[in-house]
Amino acid sequence: MKTYSAKAADIEKKWVLIDAAGLVTGRLASIVAMRLRGKHKPSYTPHVDDGDNVIVINAAKVVLTGRKRDRKVYHYHTNYIGGIKDRTAKQILTGRFPERVVEKAVERMLPRGPLGRVQFGNLRVYPGPDHPHEAQKPEKLDVAAMNRKNVRSA
Repeated sequence: MKTYSAKAADIEKKWVLIDAAGLVTGRLASIVAMRLRGKHKPSYTPHVDDGDNVIVINAAKVVLTGRKRDRKVYHYHTNYIGGIKDRTAKQILTGRFPERVVEKAVERMLPRGPLGRVQFGNLRVYPGPDHPHEAQKPEKLDVAAMNRKNVRSA
C-alpha cells in the first residue's frame, strides 16, 4: 500500500464561517488552526497547504476563562533599546483592534515558517458580525455545539 500525498492541483479549499461570540479563546483557536492546516481532511499532507479559508466573526466577544482577561500579558518590542512593552488581554479586547487576541492565539498554534505564514493568510478575523465574504458562500461551523466546554458564560 502506498502513502497518499496531496498535490497542489488536487486540493479543494472551502470557506468556513465561525461565530466567536461566547466561545472560549483557546478552544476556538485550536479548532481554527486545525481547519487552516487541513488536519480535519483525510487527504492531509504536512508539507502542502490543503486547509480551508476560515472567517471568524464577533471576535471581540470571545471569552477568556479564569483570570486571564486581567492577568494574561502580550509582549511586543518597539525595536528600540529597552523597548519591550506589554498589554493585558483586557486592554486589547477593549481597545481599537480586539480581534488581535484571536489572531495571536491562532498564529501561535500554527507552524513557524513559510507554510505556516501561508496558512495564516487564509484566516480572516472581524470584531463584529459583518464580513465582506458573502460572495464566497461560506458554510457555518457551529463550534459551540461541538463540545459543551467550548462555550462559557462571562
